[in-house]
Amino acid sequence: MAMMATGQPVGQLCRECGSSNVVEDDLYSQPQWVCADCGSVLAEGRLTTDRTEENQGTNVQYYKSTAVDKQPCYNQIKGLKRVRALCRILHFSPVVEELAESLFSQAYEHPSFLYVHQHKKELLAGCSVLLSCRLNGWPIVMGTVASLLEADSCLMGTVFQDLVKCLNVELSMVGISELLEGHCSSYHLSPSEVPEEYCENPSRLVERAAELLELASETWVVTGRHPVPVLVASVYLAWLSLKPCSARMRLSLGRFCKMAKVSVPGPAHRRLAELKEVLCKLGKELPWQRGVEVEPQNVFTIVEDILKYRLTLLRLALRTHEESLAVKNAPAGNVLPAGNENPPDGCSSNTLGLPTGPSSYTENPPSGHTSSSEGLPAGSTPCPERPLSGFMSSTERPPNGPSKVLANDHTPRTKYPSSSSASHIEALPLSDLSCVSQLEEEPKASLASEAELWWKRLVFVPPCMKNPLKRARTTERGPDVTGDEEISDSEIEGYLRTPQEVKEFAEMQKKLRCKN
Repeated sequence: MAMMATGQPVGQLCRECGSSNVVEDDLYSQPQWVCADCGSVLAEGRLTTDRTEENQGTNVQYYKSTAVDKQPCYNQIKGLKRVRALCRILHFSPVVEELAESLFSQAYEHPSFLYVHQHKKELLAGCSVLLSCRLNGWPIVMGTVASLLEADSCLMGTVFQDLVKCLNVELSMVGISELLEGHCSSYHLSPSEVPEEYCENPSRLVERAAELLELASETWVVTGRHPVPVLVASVYLAWLSLKPCSARMRLSLGRFCKMAKVSVPGPAHRRLAELKEVLCKLGKELPWQRGVEVEPQNVFTIVEDILKYRLTLLRLALRTHEESLAVKNAPAGNVLPAGNENPPDGCSSNTLGLPTGPSSYTENPPSGHTSSSEGLPAGSTPCPERPLSGFMSSTERPPNGPSKVLANDHTPRTKYPSSSSASHIEALPLSDLSCVSQLEEEPKASLASEAELWWKRLVFVPPCMKNPLKRARTTERGPDVTGDEEISDSEIEGYLRTPQEVKEFAEMQKKLRCKN
């Protein structure tokens, strides 16, 4: 049967009565062809699923019905505006801004950030700006971006790591010294902003703070620490040491940052105390400071001398600390040679590169001294090799004696033979035997404690060793009881009642019955 898509059938007659009076009857949305004479239905509308046969009325998904690209959502547009605002606040170049927008768009549509909460998507804008800075070599730290967004730096660090991982970006590490110049530029210490006794040249401030940062990195102060508190403490110490007057001495770290219009991080006071502690240890080794009390309150007056002879003072501090430990751990009656009091020939303080007086308080420094960080004077001979621990070398030790020898010849010496010769030990007096047993038992008793507190033997140690995290104490496991252990007769007798106990128990039971 030939039929048109929308018109009347061609040459169609009613199958019931043979009439040609066929009309179209609309039944809701489905048209029908009906015989007007007898009412028979000749044809109905066809239901199809082929889109080519339908002109309208079929549900088609949005992305299949149009060739227009997907428009960004409201949160993505808001995040792009936040990226542009951060870049313009920090005065970034257009290259950094375009890269940050591209990184944000890629990360926003990545599956890792599709089903995260709104706060993380807001932090994604700041992380994209920070990643763009790292890729273009801009010295911006995470704390700066986090403070602009008023966000938690820990959560922002987590989002930043996820961003680097999902975009598969390789980052080059940024040193703390590279951030110093940009950090110092935020301090308002010009003569027009602060009084004359407080103003400072930015170039001198950067130079002195860089030297303090180098010293801090060599003494483990920077290790595993956030850079901003260390930078704040270094700049404050540099500002104090450049002009150590009474006006600056009265200004604390908090008041200094308030005057310079810089926020004070929480750990900055602890970093400042650690830097002062390091400077005090090195300042005590200066020859012209012997007999003078070097304290954290006045150590910044000799910072220039400490930085000038930094490497030499580090070696002297190590030697002094190890010699003091050797004297402290020496057995009773045995003392070490006084190495500090009578140094060997050619190993005085001058040959180590230290002058006889402070160079920071004299207009003309002593002739023959160089301006290098090592500070070795011209024409001086190097100090002969000497063990830093303060013990004698293997060639100087007696073959059958202990590692620590007596200081003078007037004290009676006792020769301790090896532990393998038992006959010699039996021949010694009782007092000598007690000394031998003490020497043999002391290392075993203190082996565990020395293994845990090994860092106390060093002058400068990492922060994680000096202030370790508290660990949960593990309880010792008791003996395993299975119930199959043998029971001795004495244990069985302990559970049996004696005749006297049986008699007393029967009397007590009788009294209780009578009362009831």
